[in-house]
Amino acid sequence: MFDKVLIANRGEIALRIHRACREMGIRTVAVHSTADAEAMHVRLADESVCIGPAPARDSYLNKAAILSAATITNADAIHPGYGFLSENADFASMVEEHGFTFIGPSPDHIRMMGDKITAKQAAKQAGLPVVPGSEGSIASEDEALTVAEGIGYPVLIKATAGGGGKGMKVADSPEALREAFRLARSEAKAAFGNPDVYMEKYLGRPRHIEIQILADNHGNVVHLGERDCSLQRKHQKLLEEAPSPALNADQRARIGRIACEAIAKLGYRNAGTLEFLYENGEFYFIEMNTRLQVEHPVTEMISGIDLVREQLRVATGAPLGYGQADIRFSGHAVECRINAENPETFAPSPGRIGGYHAPGGLGVRVDSGLYAGYRVPSHYDSMIAKLIVHGTSRNECLMRLRRALGEFVVEGVQTTIPLHARIVNEPDFINGDYDIHWLEKFVAQRTE
Repeated sequence: MFDKVLIANRGEIALRIHRACREMGIRTVAVHSTADAEAMHVRLADESVCIGPAPARDSYLNKAAILSAATITNADAIHPGYGFLSENADFASMVEEHGFTFIGPSPDHIRMMGDKITAKQAAKQAGLPVVPGSEGSIASEDEALTVAEGIGYPVLIKATAGGGGKGMKVADSPEALREAFRLARSEAKAAFGNPDVYMEKYLGRPRHIEIQILADNHGNVVHLGERDCSLQRKHQKLLEEAPSPALNADQRARIGRIACEAIAKLGYRNAGTLEFLYENGEFYFIEMNTRLQVEHPVTEMISGIDLVREQLRVATGAPLGYGQADIRFSGHAVECRINAENPETFAPSPGRIGGYHAPGGLGVRVDSGLYAGYRVPSHYDSMIAKLIVHGTSRNECLMRLRRALGEFVVEGVQTTIPLHARIVNEPDFINGDYDIHWLEKFVAQRTE
């Protein structure tokens, strides 16, 4: 096992990784920007190194500074968390070239899945169902019109190197497609430095279903069930639950089996997530995240498996130690992402935390680095906490979640807690009758 792990991230995920390491007897190194000098993970880590000023490009995205910190602290391995450099193949290569272990998949797999077109091609070859669309990037408006005619309107234009909704446009006619094509390429160029786009059939009311997998270096692959991540605003997830209220046992087993077979064919290692759109009983692969997900706690709650611990074990070369038949799912879990934002306008709300009280009790977990007096910086993502609740049934889970949201106190900044409180009381959500467009409509109705 590793003696010392450097955590190349911040906020709640850095604290989450620190806790897993501490429970395994592994010492930790926290890297931080000047804005995060008083962060909880920095306070708790065995060692800390300031790697630059507040802007992420000068600190958490500074590969050389992170590698230097690993060198001077004699770290054995680097855990990238999620976001920042977690899916940067060049960084993973640099980590290994400098003699450290990268706690994640191989650079080749990160690179393969980092480009939407190569990911889709690899998925098809591995036997995963995909959304009908172009075979590769589309170079011109005329080509876009030809492809759209073949798959039928409406269509979705997406950036090949994109994510988070950037470079993504819907078109329901040839005229709309011309404009969407130009806008998508412009956005993709500005956001990712790569204007390439591709096209998929636009699904009307799909759900966003993702399968959590674990794979070791010995050919063992298991899945830990699915998460329903359909509650999204501007392609950003706000609430996730496991298992999905839309799937039955047969569908769950089928997509889990398909996912494991595909991962085995790819020779993938460590944790990963296969994301699908699901509509009318069919699954369509859209992308793979080659890292730990923000929403991984709901999977941990129903499976009893510590995903960060497993990442660390696999990275040392250890086998999983269990097969698919050994995994048992229990109950239901929901995660609410608590952001420092105005719950109506979603404007960021950085500032100093006054009063702070996290909910507790049976089945309630809060992943957060908040404390009274902490200043939420304006330089990074606005997520400040994750409230995860587990129950023996979905109904029990939702009752417990309402209670926990009512107990959660964060003073000094605005948060999305009131929005979550409204969502979990909506009949559509209670009945599990929602899709990836539901939240946008719900928010729009409240602002009219």
